[in-house]
Amino acid sequence: MSADPYLAWPEPFPPRVAPPRPRLRVVLLHALLLAGTAYTATVAGVQWEGIRPGGDLGVLVRGLPFSLTLIAILLTHESGHYLMCRRHGVDATLPYFLPAPPFIFPLGTFGAFIRIRSPFPDRRALFDIGAGGPWAGFVVALVALVVGLPMSKVVPMPAGAAVLELGDSLLTRGLTTLLVDADPRTVVLHPIALAGWFGMFVTSINLIPAGQLDGGHVLHAAFGKRHRVVPILLIGTLVWLGTTGWSGWLLWAAIIALMGGLGHPPTRADFAPLDRRRLLGACASLALFVITFVPEPFRILD
Repeated sequence: MSADPYLAWPEPFPPRVAPPRPRLRVVLLHALLLAGTAYTATVAGVQWEGIRPGGDLGVLVRGLPFSLTLIAILLTHESGHYLMCRRHGVDATLPYFLPAPPFIFPLGTFGAFIRIRSPFPDRRALFDIGAGGPWAGFVVALVALVVGLPMSKVVPMPAGAAVLELGDSLLTRGLTTLLVDADPRTVVLHPIALAGWFGMFVTSINLIPAGQLDGGHVLHAAFGKRHRVVPILLIGTLVWLGTTGWSGWLLWAAIIALMGGLGHPPTRADFAPLDRRRLLGACASLALFVITFVPEPFRILD
């Protein structure tokens, strides 16, 4: 049996202090934002059903399968981050949900996030916090796709009308072929599967191995300062995809560059490497990014 290399490391590790518990009024603010997001996402779910939202409660109920599934994915993702922060003594807020006008932004939410208010103590904590969110959200999104895809409709290819086509990752293409056995272009996703698709898309965005994204945390935790070539290649790839396909990748390339995409702030004990188990987890996280990445997420078919 081998000893934990952290226990025998020659340099001292900084002490860990338990973060403070959130105050009641702060908890109420988070609950209010969550309730607002639940409403706007439900209205968005109604719109995805092709129904005009109104004041009728029975109409709003039609949007619940989409909104509850999407919120479950986002909440699980951010809770994964938050619980890992508590485990490693990192001060972080509860999840902030961001409601969005569904008539402008079709998801009804700009997503959710937690704010980390203290430095990462070491690379093990950085990996656990960075990977904990995407993996937790991925599990819920995967369940949503497995449940929702068999309930989806297969329709003929429409003629003479503009149709929004959602792109496929390796994972969603495989699941659609396995569970629906139809050309993905002819599948109209059930609201639960639709939320699962967006959940997978959010997972892949967060796992981009650059900057302050979750994937950037994982990359730095695994390789330290020796990883700068990966973000350079990745940003170049996003620029190429943005000029040849979905232009949104140009915006993401700019965001990643502005977030310090070529580097990552060191942890307080950056000298110590990951253990073997977490190194394997880092490789699995990068593989998860590959199989959930959608080169052209949205396309209008005429």
